[in-house]
Amino acid sequence: MTKVRTTLTIDEAVMRAVKLRAARTGRGDSEVIEQALRSELGLDLLDRLWERAELSEAQATELALEAQQEARRRRKSR
Repeated sequence: MTKVRTTLTIDEAVMRAVKLRAARTGRGDSEVIEQALRSELGLDLLDRLWERAELSEAQATELALEAQQEARRRRKSR
């Protein structure tokens, strides 16, 4: 996975909590922040679902497109 460097402005208390968690778990600050963001954004759940999925990426994309088209049809019919 490609990483990008960014600058954030974070509350001091939040950054202290990040540093504490990093020290307690032996991870870097960036790892702690990234995991918190993944969790908040639901990306960790998506990753776990993809790991268990039996569909290929192409099949999953096709299902997603079908669901999107159906949702649009329903919206138009209202």
